Amino acid sequence: MNRFLIKLKTQKKIEIVGRSQEMCESYLIKSENCLRSAKILLKESLYENSIINSYYAMYNCVLALFFECGIKCESHIGSIILLREIFNLPILAKSLEEVKKSRIDSQYYISDTKEEANQITAQKAISGSESFILELKTFIKTIKDSEIDKIKDSLNLSEKEV
Repeated sequence: MNRFLIKLKTQKKIEIVGRSQEMCESYLIKSENCLRSAKILLKESLYENSIINSYYAMYNCVLALFFECGIKCESHIGSIILLREIFNLPILAKSLEEVKKSRIDSQYYISDTKEEANQITAQKAISGSESFILELKTFIKTIKDSEIDKIKDSLNLSEKEV
């Protein structure tokens, strides 16, 4: 297992929890609301906030997947690593990582780029978010219990640690 994931496990920032369809559905709704917000913000030329909401639309969808599988992760970077290395979804992990970078740039730094560049970045973030959510929702709907068991085993976490 990745050293960073081991560190998160030691810090109890990654844990096995009870599988929760209710939490999964709640995070999927939250994901859709963030995406909807991102689109509204784009129309209002609030590009930085649109990018931020696009990222959180994706991130909330990831949290839905984790609750579907009975995994709690309190780390954005850990979530990306889990997607890539444990769930074997490297393309989705890369997409999330790219929008995360745009989110950080938008949220924490003042941009001197032209408004048109910010608009294009926001449009790309929304488009990427839509594709990401569609693909991850399909994955959530089709994941089998046996696959979830293997994922938990690969995390080297047992139900006894709950």
